[in-house]
Amino acid sequence: MDTVSRRNTLIASLKGGLVVATAYDAVQLSGDMAAPFLQESGFYWLTSLDKPGWKVIIDGSRHHTTLVRPHRTDIEKVFDGDISDDVVKKLAQADEIISAQDFEARLRQLARKHTVVSTISPKHDYHFVSNPASSSLEALLRRIFAHVDDCSAKVAELKAIKSDEELAVMRKSVALTRHAFEEIRHNLATYHHEYEIEADMTKMFRFKNAHHAYDPIVASGENAVTLHYIENNSRLHKTKPILIDVGARVGGYAADITRTYCVAPSRRVREIHGAVEKAHHDIIALLGPNLVVSDYMQQVDAIMKRALTELGLLVDKSDHETYRKYFPHAISHGLGIDVHDSLGSPRYFRPGMVLTVEPGIYVPEEGIGVRIEDDILITETGYENL
Repeated sequence: MDTVSRRNTLIASLKGGLVVATAYDAVQLSGDMAAPFLQESGFYWLTSLDKPGWKVIIDGSRHHTTLVRPHRTDIEKVFDGDISDDVVKKLAQADEIISAQDFEARLRQLARKHTVVSTISPKHDYHFVSNPASSSLEALLRRIFAHVDDCSAKVAELKAIKSDEELAVMRKSVALTRHAFEEIRHNLATYHHEYEIEADMTKMFRFKNAHHAYDPIVASGENAVTLHYIENNSRLHKTKPILIDVGARVGGYAADITRTYCVAPSRRVREIHGAVEKAHHDIIALLGPNLVVSDYMQQVDAIMKRALTELGLLVDKSDHETYRKYFPHAISHGLGIDVHDSLGSPRYFRPGMVLTVEPGIYVPEEGIGVRIEDDILITETGYENL
């Protein structure tokens, strides 16, 4: 599905027939340095444009798409380069480009025939500050239009089903990541610090013109019980497992794979790794089209509780607090443009969805954390481990 088809599908599902969305803004890292830029996924899905500050107007009544070029000074163009209108129009399959100075006037013109406008308003529950672009746009739209609807959920629902073209790109991301893991595993005994593994992963990605899809996790020993440990600066020990959670980003789409290796594992490490490996296999085997999501979650809980019981970590399967101590995160999340790509709020899994399966067992008192994660495509007849 190309960007025009995506926009048409979105417009057809909304009342009002008008969507206005924004790219993320560039934000400050320090001084006059910008933080590394990653596009808002809904905007990218609608435009294929990965530059900051742009906006898109999709007028369904005319099947017309307008891009709004952000204002940039001559100095900014000299230092950061520029992109021509022709290149942007071809990339986004847009009909026209207007300047930021003409944006508000265009909105007021549209408001004369559209009382409702839809926009993408990304929201999260985390402690960090949101990118200001979406809230700024929403405030402007509320001053001009009678009704402003949030179409984020609908965009998430639509982009949860990957097209063949998207899947081809995702297979490249996963294949590159898998190759990097195989190289690391083959040379595991030669590494002395976590950062050496990160460095080789980065090198392999960059040699293929790819980047990390997220901050890499290389967590040895007790570091692995911190789920998003990213310091990657500890010394490695042959008897301590090394949890590596890394994914390449190719063509705007992420992979997300985790393996836990150990040069000379103890019996206990083998037991825990074996339990996670079996759970990983059994949980993937559950997947397929029309599987009810709530049923999946219940079966996952049963599998993980059985694993913890067999390891002597869970005595009472109704003890939710202890269960969550040793398995504290979700079993799956969507994957795509975002590493944690929304699947919407589906009642059941549908063909074309891509999700992770990532059972993990973390035992702080023993300094052991083990996770195994793969990226799974739901197919018409079952699943495919990408």
